Amino acid sequence: MSGGHPLGALARTLPAVTVILACSPSAELEPGIESAPEPPIFKASHQASDIESRLQAISAVDSRVVWVSGLEGTYALTLDGGETWQASRGAGSPDSATLQFRDVHAFDEHTAYLLSAGDGDDSRIYRTTDGGTSWELQFINLEPEGFLDCFDFWDRTRGIAYGDSVGGELFVLTTMDGSTWSRIPATALPPAGEGEGGFAASGTCVETGPEGRAWIATGAAGNARVLATDDFGATWTFVDSPTVRGAAAGLMSVLFHSGGEGVALGGDLEQPDAITLNVTFSDDGGASWTASGPMSFPGAVYGGAWGGAGSDSVLIAAGPGGLNVSTNSGRSWAALSDAAFWAVDFGDDDTFWAVGPEGRITRFDRVR
Repeated sequence: MSGGHPLGALARTLPAVTVILACSPSAELEPGIESAPEPPIFKASHQASDIESRLQAISAVDSRVVWVSGLEGTYALTLDGGETWQASRGAGSPDSATLQFRDVHAFDEHTAYLLSAGDGDDSRIYRTTDGGTSWELQFINLEPEGFLDCFDFWDRTRGIAYGDSVGGELFVLTTMDGSTWSRIPATALPPAGEGEGGFAASGTCVETGPEGRAWIATGAAGNARVLATDDFGATWTFVDSPTVRGAAAGLMSVLFHSGGEGVALGGDLEQPDAITLNVTFSDDGGASWTASGPMSFPGAVYGGAWGGAGSDSVLIAAGPGGLNVSTNSGRSWAALSDAAFWAVDFGDDDTFWAVGPEGRITRFDRVR
């Protein structure tokens, strides 16, 4: 969403120490929401990144290879689980060192994509196939009103990107060869709500799934919808979300797990100290959505990630107010951290990373 992107409160980078975090229950559950199993315990290791810029996106390939990205053209890569980080600025051209890389998607230590968010031609998509030594500019937005928010990939050649509506029409891009990005015709998309867009907060406002499925979380100007496709973006439907709405409110993240379980997260940027209705869950692949129990921290939820499988699955939600964890697919939540974070991602079933202000990178390892 241009003109009102999540910034949050800046916090000092944490020192490189290790602590054990036990989760505590969140606020009282909404009527009809089931209680969760006992929450897990994580060991948090705060990692030295030598980065001062705010980090807003993360893509963990596995427990050793992780890419992160953020403001001032910043991106970084670790090949050893976060013991050391290789940080860089820019993606080849001089002006790219000032871009806001608000999303990153990696396939391995060599191949990754960066999405920059910004007005007009500041919105771009780059790809590297040599670990960041060089970058190919694949897309540059030529719409003055355009503003890219996030992207995701079905596989190495098929991907999707979402941006704020342009000229009263939704703005969605796809690639089917991993190199060329094309805008989906407005006739294939639902009509845009007035001022409808996204929030370039954590790179999770679009989510891909199996067999050509994808979901987009929208917001702004009183909108809060989940758009859905099951044919790689050829056709779309939508469902309204029962979450908070407003000029700078709506959905900021959508996440799906196995069995059709999904959550959509968001909030109201104009109410940073309030607990609002900002979480909704689905158990039918996104066909319907139900309001969830509240987060323990106030303000918006910027992003999240799912880890584990079956009865051991856990869901992490992140925002400037902290981290929460759910063990019942988003129906209720427990506190995990009160530090500010923008984005999280799992490297394996028991390990995830979280990133945030002033180069903050923290690794969390499940110990129970």
